[in-house]
Amino acid sequence: MNVLPTDIEGVVILEPTVYGDRRGYFFESFSRRRFEEAVRAVDFVQDNESRSSYGVIRGLHFQRGPMAQAKLVRVVEGQVLDVAVDIRRGSPTFGRHVAVELSAENHRQLFIPRGFAHGFAVLSPTALFQYKCDNYYAPQAEAGIAWNDPALGIDWRIPASEALLSEKDLHRPTLAQAPELFEYHTA
Repeated sequence: MNVLPTDIEGVVILEPTVYGDRRGYFFESFSRRRFEEAVRAVDFVQDNESRSSYGVIRGLHFQRGPMAQAKLVRVVEGQVLDVAVDIRRGSPTFGRHVAVELSAENHRQLFIPRGFAHGFAVLSPTALFQYKCDNYYAPQAEAGIAWNDPALGIDWRIPASEALLSEKDLHRPTLAQAPELFEYHTA
């Protein structure tokens, strides 16, 4: 497994070693031991999956306070643009984002630590998206920021007129308006 750093410390791209032959391919999508050696210790407690069609943008989501989640995300069918936004006040990269193309073909995964808002845009006709979380989903802690906040400057690679969002995601505050974010702590 290759671990590729991004422009934001803690957010990393994982590229598994894929073994292929005439029968197809095999790769280890997750090994706790290897992940902890290469990235950091984490205790994933919940796996989620979503299927979406072209133009769907899910995000930018996070859970507040003690219910915050770190995520390891991947695409098993199709292609998405995956985005992590640093929402840790006081961070040297506050308000900046990482955008990575994840697909069934490239097998890449993205690790997003706590303190980030997360979202993705479906670039293919459909996409099957999976993610591991290190904390349980808690509806009372659910929060988000506007996917199209001009201050973030995210190019979702989907024309705004073709973007499909949930009712909640259509009415999220901008980063500047978001009342409850995270505080940055140095290690």
